[in-house]
Amino acid sequence: MRIRAQGAVLGLAGIGLLLLAWWIATDVIAGDSSFARRFSPTRTFPALAGLLAGPDLWLHIGQSLRRVLVGLAAALAVGVPLGLLIGASRLAEAATTPAFQFLRMISPLSWMPIAVMVFGVGDAPIYFLLAFAAVWPILLNTAAGVRQLDPQWLLLSKSLAATRWETLSRVILPGVLPQVLTGLRLAIGITWIVLVPCEMLGVQAGLGYFILDTRDRLAYDQLMAVVLMIGILGYMLDALARTAIRRVGVL
Repeated sequence: MRIRAQGAVLGLAGIGLLLLAWWIATDVIAGDSSFARRFSPTRTFPALAGLLAGPDLWLHIGQSLRRVLVGLAAALAVGVPLGLLIGASRLAEAATTPAFQFLRMISPLSWMPIAVMVFGVGDAPIYFLLAFAAVWPILLNTAAGVRQLDPQWLLLSKSLAATRWETLSRVILPGVLPQVLTGLRLAIGITWIVLVPCEMLGVQAGLGYFILDTRDRLAYDQLMAVVLMIGILGYMLDALARTAIRRVGVL
């Protein structure tokens, strides 16, 4: 408890220093007529409070979270089975590693024009881009988890005449779950970063769309409020992933 309390105090101190640097940059260093003053925390926090009191921001948050969940679900559906296959078979690993490493190094955002041409304007290209960005850490961590399994577990399962499904469901999947969750945590961070530019593809709701909307309306205080909200939500998602990993580690 003492260590956690110290960590919480230090974390709050770090956030306080960040806010202080933001205020100094926009309210102290910047001149009275400077454009930077429009992004001041003294304007941003009241704007954020006003947005939270209304329905619009919550609508955009709901749309963004839904897209992230769909993208992560698709990445899990593809990445976990492929990771199990690659981790269990050296032939599959040798056959797929060059292609996967090549695709992994391509920025998901570079697929944006192709995704729009193939899937059209709307949620479909966003789902594809988010899933493409999230699948690699899940796949690679799952494969690494399979390779790190204790061979004695598999021998014990075989000696007990377990079927392939029983070995998969009772031995392999529980054994690789911490690595899958670690990959999922990395995927959450990647998808949350990729989400905002993806939501500038012509959709009518979402945090990325809302940023463009506030820019077009010259509502710079609301623009910074949305940026701040993106950071808060991303931190909360990562905290949930860290909690899940700790719980699995305890179990």
